[in-house]
Amino acid sequence: MSRLQSEFSVSCPCCRATLVVDSNLKRVVSHQEARTSPQRDLDDVQRLLSDEAARREAAFQKSVEAERHRGSELDRRFQEALEQAKQEPLSRPTRDFDLE
Repeated sequence: MSRLQSEFSVSCPCCRATLVVDSNLKRVVSHQEARTSPQRDLDDVQRLLSDEAARREAAFQKSVEAERHRGSELDRRFQEALEQAKQEPLSRPTRDFDLE
């Protein structure tokens, strides 16, 4: 297919399709979709699904383990804050009424 001098081709950054644009008409004249990778067979798809399931299970186990230790971590942080509060001297807050 021959092109006119006013036509130029542009590659779409999203879908990799090739667009032919006519500068006189200021619109897309034609487009050609990008070539796709060959279709995967069922064995590859099954392997990908099982890998994805294993990844989800690992992420779930990690979150369960983090949730188990969350209580002890919060207790430890509370004890640290309590010790810090005990070391600070007690003082009355200054009120506007006291300054008069």
